[in-house]
Amino acid sequence: AFEGVDIALFSAGGSTSAKYAPYAVKAGAVVVDNTSFFRQNPDVPLVVPEVNAHALDAHNGIIACPNCSTIQMMVALEPVRQKWGLDRIIVSTYQAVSGSGQAGINDLRNGEKGEAPTNYPHPIYNNVLPHIDVFLENGYTKEEMKMIQETRKILGLSDDVAVTATCVRVPVYNSHSVEINVTFEKDTTPEEIRAILEKAPGVIILDKPEENVYPTPLQATGHDEVYVGRIRRDISQPNSFHIWCVGDNIRKGAASNAIQIAEYIEAHNLRK
Repeated sequence: AFEGVDIALFSAGGSTSAKYAPYAVKAGAVVVDNTSFFRQNPDVPLVVPEVNAHALDAHNGIIACPNCSTIQMMVALEPVRQKWGLDRIIVSTYQAVSGSGQAGINDLRNGEKGEAPTNYPHPIYNNVLPHIDVFLENGYTKEEMKMIQETRKILGLSDDVAVTATCVRVPVYNSHSVEINVTFEKDTTPEEIRAILEKAPGVIILDKPEENVYPTPLQATGHDEVYVGRIRRDISQPNSFHIWCVGDNIRKGAASNAIQIAEYIEAHNLRK
């Protein structure tokens, strides 16, 4: 089935990727995988093109796309990391039901009609669930650990940089919201952060809270860019700032990121 295929985009579940991606590579295709199966494989680059496209140079036929929330956080975080370094990242997510596929959308839609959930353990309509994926022995969910591990891999962070996450499902149909609390190695100002991100690829700044201008899921839905705002100093911690970012989890958080990778491979003749 993969004979004559240059680039194969996989998004049919981890077990499907595990079984069929090697066949695609053997047939000469480059696989861009949107599941979690290959993400922590040290031989597979985990790529957000705006952040670490250089990692594609060393691919061995398979490239992994990160988790949807990780992707949008990386787009907003990497430009400022390059400028001021990182000491700590605390991320809190507010994730839309489309991240659970059609089953999540159905639970929200049917919950509005008073029907019991079939996908989530509790109703998502008019509710908030601090529970995405399964709970692990350390008390974190698998989704939270994905974000921590993927952030470390993409940015090549040392053990000295602390990363932690809390992931929450909210009754929004589409587009994830992420609150990043970041401590830099060197101090800066909200104005300087804003100036850097205004020039960053894939970022749109909406940051005039005094005029009620800040990113929301309704604004981000249908777009490939990550929307950033509410940039402010954390008054409780030195060198620390809050950054709010919102992105379409189906587009930039999944499909568009994979297509950007494919376009980069083709443009730089990286098929092997």
